[in-house]
Amino acid sequence: MHMKRAGIAIVFLLFLTVFTAVAQAAEFRYGVDVLDAGSGGSLRGKRVGLVTNAVAFSVRGEPSWRLLLRNGAGLKFLMAPEHGFSLDRGAGEAVGNTAIESLQVHSLYGASKKPSVELLKQIDVLAFDLQDAGVRCYTYISTMKLCMEACREAGIAFMVLDRPNPIAPVPSGGFVLEPAFESFVGAAELPFLHGMTVGEVAVWLQRTRYPDLKLEVVRMDGYRRGIFADELDGFRFTPPSPNLRDFETLLLYPATVMLEATDVSEGRGTAEPFRMVGAPFVDGRALKRKLDAYRLPGVEITPASFTPASSRFAGQVCGGVRFRITDRNAIDPFMISTALLLSLQKLYPAQLGLSRHADFFDKLAGTPRYRIMIEDRRPLGEILDAARETVRRFEIASPGRFLYP
Repeated sequence: MHMKRAGIAIVFLLFLTVFTAVAQAAEFRYGVDVLDAGSGGSLRGKRVGLVTNAVAFSVRGEPSWRLLLRNGAGLKFLMAPEHGFSLDRGAGEAVGNTAIESLQVHSLYGASKKPSVELLKQIDVLAFDLQDAGVRCYTYISTMKLCMEACREAGIAFMVLDRPNPIAPVPSGGFVLEPAFESFVGAAELPFLHGMTVGEVAVWLQRTRYPDLKLEVVRMDGYRRGIFADELDGFRFTPPSPNLRDFETLLLYPATVMLEATDVSEGRGTAEPFRMVGAPFVDGRALKRKLDAYRLPGVEITPASFTPASSRFAGQVCGGVRFRITDRNAIDPFMISTALLLSLQKLYPAQLGLSRHADFFDKLAGTPRYRIMIEDRRPLGEILDAARETVRRFEIASPGRFLYP
């Protein structure tokens, strides 16, 4: 009987150990929460600027800028990226300076997209806390790169309060940007879908471009690259910009965003931006038939009709298709993007407008190769293989780029 009780006790202790380890592993904290747990860390008592917006919260819902003040940081000003601090500006719409309570909010999407070096010389550290979308053309990492460049010129430190790449499990995809096509919608020589957090991108940028910049990344706790951010216990989804309204849209955004550089609507001005695409000249049923031939995994495609209230084709009835995710673990956004562009090019070569928008399209794609292959109607597999080869070379050249398991 004594031996039996001892065995039960051992089993219970083993169970308790495993349960505790799992519970601890499941606990998730943003970089700003980790900073909070360390009572402000290296920001306490320092003169600080913060690049952020109104949806940068801790896991408890406290705005990051308030958390920094509570932890003794000498917060001198805020800086806001595209869409403004309050996220009340549309894509591409200039943002002016503003204020929140007693803090000045300097725009990084107005007359200049780069912080003033003279302004930065008034602080010791510029911190960065923004939720990225995991796609190279999303401009928050472009803002971060310009901030890093300005901090190096001003001789001050740069700190990233890290946040998840929400779609990290989606395979890296799309063409790696060629240096000649670097722009504000193409920050650096990264794959279109890069799989990295902003902190990881910052470390990569420091290694490749700014080795003399003093960089600190406050890492998250409990983050794993193999799961989607909304599966993390404690992750708070808030739209990082006005048209990325829910998690499904985040997953479809890289599949449809290339239409911004065509004469087809990506759904802006509707209730389903980036989930619904079309134009007045598009026959939704014909487009669906073309797309169905590609047997795209993880999505359901249905014909759609919509009338944008604003943006492209405002007030005009558009035919097109609607995408619905059926298996997020199978979806390949770059495959969908390529199949969609090929289908539109085959059906509407004159109306799609790739040549008319070549400059912008090539900047989004990071290369002219993608557009040329679409215009030449190359097979889907050939285009995907060409993109994968550029990603393979990037991965070989960038070992150790991940900070998380």
